[in-house]
Amino acid sequence: MATMATTFTPSLSSKSKPSFLDSRQPSSSFCGAPIWSSSRLQLLKSSISVSAAAQSPAYDLGSFKFEPIKESIVSREMTRRYMTDMITYADTDVVVVGAGSAGLSCAYELSKNPSVQVAIIEQSVSPGGGAWLGGQLFSAMVVRKPAHLFLDELDIEYDEQDNYVVIKHAALFTSTIMSKLLARPNVKLFNAVAAEDLIVKGGRVGGVVTNWALVSMNHDTQSCMDPNVMEAKVVVSSCGHDGPFGATGVKRLKSIGMIDSVPGMKALDMNAAEDAIVRLTREIVPGMIVTGMEVAEIDGSPRMGPTFGAMMISGQKAAHLALKALGLPNAMDGNYIGSIHPELLLASADAATEIVDA
Repeated sequence: MATMATTFTPSLSSKSKPSFLDSRQPSSSFCGAPIWSSSRLQLLKSSISVSAAAQSPAYDLGSFKFEPIKESIVSREMTRRYMTDMITYADTDVVVVGAGSAGLSCAYELSKNPSVQVAIIEQSVSPGGGAWLGGQLFSAMVVRKPAHLFLDELDIEYDEQDNYVVIKHAALFTSTIMSKLLARPNVKLFNAVAAEDLIVKGGRVGGVVTNWALVSMNHDTQSCMDPNVMEAKVVVSSCGHDGPFGATGVKRLKSIGMIDSVPGMKALDMNAAEDAIVRLTREIVPGMIVTGMEVAEIDGSPRMGPTFGAMMISGQKAAHLALKALGLPNAMDGNYIGSIHPELLLASADAATEIVDA
């Protein structure tokens, strides 16, 4: 496989990451940076006082007025930047299809290498998939150990229990990883965009066929509305479990004869499901890696329901499989430069053909 002529740069984060092999326990059951502390509140009060004193003229809501702008400038600013992004990412390194918890985790891990260009395609206006809530519309997110190390890296506070941790609201995870990910210069999220099809050449997936999501949902109501394309060296399919836009990557592979079947996920078994999702995350056909709940659809493994550690670690593993496909240092080959969680090294891809029994 051809490799990219590029220079690898270690992780953008200089923060050291704990090992799950480390038996030391935190002194408090709450980990991560506290939202508020007396020192932080005092610092905030001081900053407000200094800002208010330095402001001239005084900030007066009674006579508040925005700076003037022409409406056409607003339109041009949005259009120029979006069109530039479309041109830039028309031929990219990695396309991640689906911005749920697995897709976001994959893109986050990939984007640590600033030489890798990452495009994320998400059919919904709001990325995040099912990770805005826990289960049954409850708020808390349960993450089984050792996936809590990923939360440590993201600096997300949680309540630590014996074998798992709980984030008080799932939106804390989703909003945090998105804000960190989208701030990186080598990442672009195209939301409200659907992947309608795959580009396949010579038995290898070489990109995705895209369209506005609203157009994709209304092909039957209009005359021909042709799509667009986005070429990529690697496609990561993280479309989730079966649904209107779910498991679309593997279902398309089956329909064109590149894989034999998509049996669908089996009944819930959290302990079997999460291990299977990580273990079976792999390059399913040349050029296309499957991660997250889409793995359960193609392998017939159990569903895990409202626990999210497998989504995070499966996404990380998919990122390193993509780096391997690009010929770059990665955890799968053991030549990754920088910090890497040991559980990724244990997430072997050797059992690639295994079908998990419920």
